[in-house]
Amino acid sequence: MFAYVGSRTTRERNARGDGISVYQCDPIKGQLSLVQVVGDLVNPSFLARNKAGDRLYVVHGDCEDISAFKIDQQSGKLSFMNRQSTEGKNPVHLALDSTEKFIVVSNHITGTLVVLPVADDGALLPLIQKVQLEGEPGPHRKEQPFTKPHFNPFDPSGQFVLVPDKGLDKVFSFRFADGKLQPAERPVALAREASGPRHLAFHPSQPWVYAVNELDSTVTAYHFDRKTGGLEPFQIVSSLADSFTANSRSSEIEIDRDGRTVYASNRGEDSIAVFHVNSNSGRLSLIQTQNSMGKTPRFFALDPSNRWMYVLNEDSDTIEIFEVTSSDGMLSPTQHQTKCGSPVCMVFV
Repeated sequence: MFAYVGSRTTRERNARGDGISVYQCDPIKGQLSLVQVVGDLVNPSFLARNKAGDRLYVVHGDCEDISAFKIDQQSGKLSFMNRQSTEGKNPVHLALDSTEKFIVVSNHITGTLVVLPVADDGALLPLIQKVQLEGEPGPHRKEQPFTKPHFNPFDPSGQFVLVPDKGLDKVFSFRFADGKLQPAERPVALAREASGPRHLAFHPSQPWVYAVNELDSTVTAYHFDRKTGGLEPFQIVSSLADSFTANSRSSEIEIDRDGRTVYASNRGEDSIAVFHVNSNSGRLSLIQTQNSMGKTPRFFALDPSNRWMYVLNEDSDTIEIFEVTSSDGMLSPTQHQTKCGSPVCMVFV
């Protein structure tokens, strides 16, 4: 198995990354061995792979571009295919539709959601749709001056795209068909004022969605209507230990493959929050806040086996490896660390 890590690279971001790092993963110990570094890239941040594992797509933070790479499935190495414009500033997330004929991208600063076709060979084609998100900005004077979409995953059915908007305190819902986005029957869910919804995760079997809120370090649990794409909140919980009293901003959220445990990262407390999921109600209970063993855990990822968690500490230039307890999903440090400049995203092939 190979892991692909995107890193920020620019002076404006105070970054120390080199580009995209390719690692081979040890299935027994979870350790990473460097295979390749693809340099001469500007802020390759969020990554997405296709189902076959022979293509990798990358958005370039603070720019206006998305790139496609071919993956050599024997060596894991990347080779550049092509690049297209997202026609918007600071693309931050991307997701392939179920047919893998289209890719959806969020432009964070210009507040747009765009669709690009994908050619039969995996190359990117020019943009075919741009949707401007609109609404009243939230009350946070610094972080909510305008719309700020941050994430655009497809639901498990592939029919809907949900878009948390940090600037507007909303989660937008779009129906996706024939390569086009249309507002869903219930197009908007309001989040708590000044919460700043950032990322979300779908439960693998139940109609529940969990959104991490960046600005107030909380997680909101929603009922998800699989017919209309609508969201209805039913719980909000803090992702911080009750003894932590300083400032913190949440960033990433993920649910394990069995739907028993939700994880969220906190930048400031520098921790990973671990929540138990009630199998009957979907409600969350905080059971652990594990120190990230570094500074600013912007991102983390469970490996496909659900045995290891890789925590990307952006400001201490490390990837820390934690063992996941099979019985309850809690985390234990392994003392295995990989040096990597300004890591911000990781995917597995």
